[in-house]
Amino acid sequence: MQEFIIRNAWLVNEGQRFRGHLHIRHEMIHRIYSEELPLEVMHIPFLDAGGRYLLPGVIDEHVHFREPGLTHKANLYTESLAAVAGGVTSFMDMPNTLPQTVTRFLLEEKFAIASVRSLANFSFYLGATNDNLQEIVKTDPRTTCGIKLFLGASTGNMLVDNSRALAAIFEQAPTLVAVHAEHEPTIRENMARFTSRYGNRIPMTMHAQIRSADACIRSTSNALKLAQRYGTRLHVLHLSTAAETKLFDPSPGVAGKKFTAEACVHHLWFTEEDAAEKGTLVKWNPAIKTTADREGLRQALMENRLDVVATDHAPHTREEKAKPYREAPSGGPMVQHSLPAMLELHRKGIFPLEEVVRKMCHAPADMFRIDRRGYLREGYYADLVLVDPDRSWTVGPDNIRYKCGWSPLEGTELSHAVTHTWVNGNLVFENGQIHDKYKGMRLVFNR
Repeated sequence: MQEFIIRNAWLVNEGQRFRGHLHIRHEMIHRIYSEELPLEVMHIPFLDAGGRYLLPGVIDEHVHFREPGLTHKANLYTESLAAVAGGVTSFMDMPNTLPQTVTRFLLEEKFAIASVRSLANFSFYLGATNDNLQEIVKTDPRTTCGIKLFLGASTGNMLVDNSRALAAIFEQAPTLVAVHAEHEPTIRENMARFTSRYGNRIPMTMHAQIRSADACIRSTSNALKLAQRYGTRLHVLHLSTAAETKLFDPSPGVAGKKFTAEACVHHLWFTEEDAAEKGTLVKWNPAIKTTADREGLRQALMENRLDVVATDHAPHTREEKAKPYREAPSGGPMVQHSLPAMLELHRKGIFPLEEVVRKMCHAPADMFRIDRRGYLREGYYADLVLVDPDRSWTVGPDNIRYKCGWSPLEGTELSHAVTHTWVNGNLVFENGQIHDKYKGMRLVFNR
């Protein structure tokens, strides 16, 4: 069995930063040393970290890796490769594939594909529809991350708009319900208004007004009311407005929270002003909104109104994104660049380093009650990322790993670089080289 020690790293974990060494044995973290290594382990093979940061592997609880059925955009191999290149060691994938993952049989098919293709650890959401309640209620909370519910139509159009179906899902779901919250009638009304003004030539700069702040606030408020009525474990995805964050309590821990909320990297990085330059490359649902909203989201993270940071990684081809506004699909690739981007915001003084680790590693593990991941702890799986805080690099075609081959951050200089990533103690990424012999595991949930 593989055994080695990562020496002389700055370990960042549970609000602390200390110089130390980490001993890996049998896929697990065996020992953590904060002082000198004892003589009896000096013979064990080692990697000298040279003072780089050693972090728990990032857990991205919101991705779209497009397999099955949409593999011209991405697949479980290519996007998990991009994930580990960016320090993401576990992901949770959404159900709007082809076919849509709305039965337990189709869910298990995706797990089977991932077991032979994914370099990172994985789980998959079961999708909710207006008529699949019997599938939802039989979901095993120990082996499936959650139920995904679209309250606003987006890529794949899995909108659930039947009031009885919604009530039943909120009442009977046996595990966490993750919602895409946008008020569909408001969006349709806005689209009709802008169509009457612009016809089929609506500018991309109008996207934030069509998928408006009001549409988000109304839907998130409605979701919280349903969850309060039925006692649902609710998780609201990709908040995009400062006003929405005020609907959530500023509790410091997530393990006992009934209602939680997610921030996505693109909403923390871009504003609607970027649409003038980048066009549909920054077309997401919900839309990127104002500078004030971005600042409000950042503040809400620090206040613990927002609990986790994820990506909503959702690749499309360049050709698809180059279409006119109404035809171009929403979503963009981000999983390779989420940790470096958040570390860049740390460098700019926006987030403490320890807070980045908490929101991207600890909080997802606690929120979903993932078995022995998300922390640097003895007895936990050795999902690790080594980061050089002094290696600047520029996002470009020569280092983008996504199958779609582009990034909305292309041309951006980042100051932190991922140099090594381990998944279950196996080195899968090393100074730009991928080692794909080892595959990730299915995540297990203690609930």
